[in-house]
Amino acid sequence: MAISGAKLRAAAGAALTVLLLSACGGSEEGPPLDSLSAEQIYRRAEFELESKRPDDAARYFGEVERLYPYSEWAKRALVMQAFSYHRDRDYEAARGASQRFLDTYPGDEDAPWAQYILALSYYDQIEDVGRDQGLTFQALQALRDVIETYPDSDYARSAILKFDLAFDHLSAKEMEIGRYYLKRGHFVAAINRFRVVVEDFQTTTQTAEALHRLVEAYLSLGLTDEAQTAGAILGHNYRATHWYEDSFVLLTGRGLRPEAAGDGWLRAIYRQTIRGEWL
Repeated sequence: MAISGAKLRAAAGAALTVLLLSACGGSEEGPPLDSLSAEQIYRRAEFELESKRPDDAARYFGEVERLYPYSEWAKRALVMQAFSYHRDRDYEAARGASQRFLDTYPGDEDAPWAQYILALSYYDQIEDVGRDQGLTFQALQALRDVIETYPDSDYARSAILKFDLAFDHLSAKEMEIGRYYLKRGHFVAAINRFRVVVEDFQTTTQTAEALHRLVEAYLSLGLTDEAQTAGAILGHNYRATHWYEDSFVLLTGRGLRPEAAGDGWLRAIYRQTIRGEWL
């Protein structure tokens, strides 16, 4: 049976791709890239990625864009290049490629993925709470962009979870600094940090401890109204925690009760809590 010219060309192209992939293995052997089609270079990039060589994959995906700009293959290669850079932990390059994709193809179906890769390139650099938190703020903003711009995507659901973790991370940083000041007797500086947690990070896991530390700090300064009010808020929202138990012991040991008193900033928080407008 005769074989059509189209089938022969397809078979030849497939054979060339197989030859190319079998020769690559991280080396530069094989035909020059400018003699290959966009698809063949793209397939080599995929091969490198599957072979756990994301740096080489990113380079070949970039060659698709360079040699065949504005083609459908170039568009696909650009977002894959961003993914490869991220896989290689070259986060700055991943952000650059992601942003170029979003700028060039803002309405493409892969735009949510590109936005998510950009957000991850910040999020995955968040390390221990002792580091500078500038990247955490950038991660929060980038994750918010995913959530607000593509709310119905799978990436938005994942971004929400990571947003909560990053938000808690910032709160933990404030707590770390506050504890540092508290241990050294710098009570006003400690209170300022714990106040940030209570006012700005009240939905995080750090809030209960922040309220307890406020009880400690205010009692140390002799400010009993504030200490009692912090204990009251703690009892209203976190009665089952050991933080409330510890605060209760501290307050009752001074002949005090966890109840709203005075007219300071915590009294306003207490009123909001009772009305259910706070948490």
